[in-house]
Amino acid sequence: MTTKEFVTKSDFLVYECTLGAAGMTDKGFFFPVDTAIGKAGKIYVVSRSHEANGPGIRITAMSYHHDYYGAFASVGEGDGQFTWPTSITLDSEGQVYVSDEYNQNISIFDSEGNFLRKWGHEGSSKGQFDGPAGMSFDRKEILYVSDHRNHRVQKYSKNGDYLASFGSYGDGNGQLNLPWGITVNERRGVYVADWRNNRIQRFTLEGEFVATYGKYGDGDGELNRPSSVAVDGDGYMFIADWGNERVQVLDPEGEFVLSLRGEATLSPWGEEFLGSNPDERRARSEADLDSVVNLRSQTPHQISSHIEKYFWSPISIKLDEDEKIYVTERNRHRLQVYRKNSTLG
Repeated sequence: MTTKEFVTKSDFLVYECTLGAAGMTDKGFFFPVDTAIGKAGKIYVVSRSHEANGPGIRITAMSYHHDYYGAFASVGEGDGQFTWPTSITLDSEGQVYVSDEYNQNISIFDSEGNFLRKWGHEGSSKGQFDGPAGMSFDRKEILYVSDHRNHRVQKYSKNGDYLASFGSYGDGNGQLNLPWGITVNERRGVYVADWRNNRIQRFTLEGEFVATYGKYGDGDGELNRPSSVAVDGDGYMFIADWGNERVQVLDPEGEFVLSLRGEATLSPWGEEFLGSNPDERRARSEADLDSVVNLRSQTPHQISSHIEKYFWSPISIKLDEDEKIYVTERNRHRLQVYRKNSTLG
């Protein structure tokens, strides 16, 4: 069987760098699930860890230039603790919001990591959660939350006051099945990664259905369990096609532009790790990092697990103020950063 080529050659996106590295505690990430980027360029990455490895649960603060500012939060159900964190976002003051699908709440910290408050309870009534997942603020500081197992989106004030909800279980227009990632674009509305329906849905800010993009598959413009979507100022959609181990780009009308499998290089944090672990460096130098031979199957997951530069569980996509694209890779404990080619028309 031949290896399927997932990378579409294009000048639309340019690879810039890789951030982070594996780290059970302190510096580095441990199965990260989401990223938030502040106005001053401060980056927060939430690590979910394995459920059996609670010490890896934390938020790491860093910069695009690989500065490490420390880490905060821990495993548990108390103030400032998480069990199964799912998403992270920031308000206009730089306060950090983290959703937790086990504790069924949202915790808020200041920009330095000091716990401020939390809110949320389990249930299916208005203002209750069954798996709070993706979060995104609009310019009026209304927080949109994907209520994963309630198959809906709920809207809250930044203080946790329930405002409204939209969506219901199903596969019709405006219906949802385990929604995960969400983003708000002021000009174009609310975009939801409708995970089990294998599509992206677009709504108005008030929750009215506008359009749907994608269908199940592994071809151009097709999706397999999309987990996140980001939308730039021109309306281009950047989608974490989680089940296909790739990122896809669609134009504002939903037409296919690009499929990207990943181009990661070793980050400075990774270099630091290898510098203090010579046996690891030696083993890496002797390995074939692009090998896909002798695999039992040629699935995207199997290929990604063997080729280091490729995305492996691309779970989240976020944009910064300059519209750089940050892809969070859960299984390789890193971020890959891209930008749109400014020389294109």
